[in-house]
Amino acid sequence: MKRVEIDGWIGVWQTGIDYEADLVRDRLDDAGVEAVIMRKKDRSFPVTHGSMSPIHVLVPQHQEAEARAILAAEPPTDDELTAAALAADPENAPGPGEDPDNRPDA
Repeated sequence: MKRVEIDGWIGVWQTGIDYEADLVRDRLDDAGVEAVIMRKKDRSFPVTHGSMSPIHVLVPQHQEAEARAILAAEPPTDDELTAAALAADPENAPGPGEDPDNRPDA
């Protein structure tokens, strides 16, 4: 990926797919890294993905290393995602010290 730098913002991800850029931005935002999307679609051509319409995810220069580390890290496993989803659901969240795998079904 060619280095993209605009007014103190650094490109840390490039794709041609809108939803992929949204997912990367959301992952960074969830980790506390400010991120924005810059779409460089050529309006003269109806191309919506690939190298003809690059989409960049940018972060502030001072957060570049943190953003790259987050994006290079292994994504959460299915079990970790399930546990996080259950913990985020107030109606289904385990109590303090309660093992989410050993709770009776409601």
